[in-house]
Amino acid sequence: MESHTYKFRISETFENVRKLSFEEKKESVFDEAKINKLLDKILEFKRMFTEKIHKTNSLVEKIEQITWFNNLDDDSLMSVNDLISSIRDLHSSLLRQYISLNFLRSKGITKEEIKKFKASIDDLKDVAADLDSRFFFLPNITDFQETTKELSLV
Repeated sequence: MESHTYKFRISETFENVRKLSFEEKKESVFDEAKINKLLDKILEFKRMFTEKIHKTNSLVEKIEQITWFNNLDDDSLMSVNDLISSIRDLHSSLLRQYISLNFLRSKGITKEEIKKFKASIDDLKDVAADLDSRFFFLPNITDFQETTKELSLV
């Protein structure tokens, strides 16, 4: 009786292998349409980050220009202070986005774009610190005031 059961299970297993073997011969691992779809999504993701980087870098350039302003009145200084707070809020949001990319970074996906994105986030942080120093910290230092006056005469 056991022999009959063994023979049945061997035949059943053989049929399973046979069917799977046939299906796999018909199915290509290299499904060009699926791979193209995946690559399109990666390119779309890269474009999105390239756009974020461009926007952030453009903002940094505009903010850097403000650091050259002189003789601001109190209303303008208050606006600069508000700007610094907004920059820091934006920096915080972008940094959280960057942290959420740890998985992609560890897999080497869009590695260069993520690296450039981080650099633009760091630049944003630096420019906020520059504004803060330029308008609120350094003006309280006598040597800075004298140097600024000398430079404005040149």
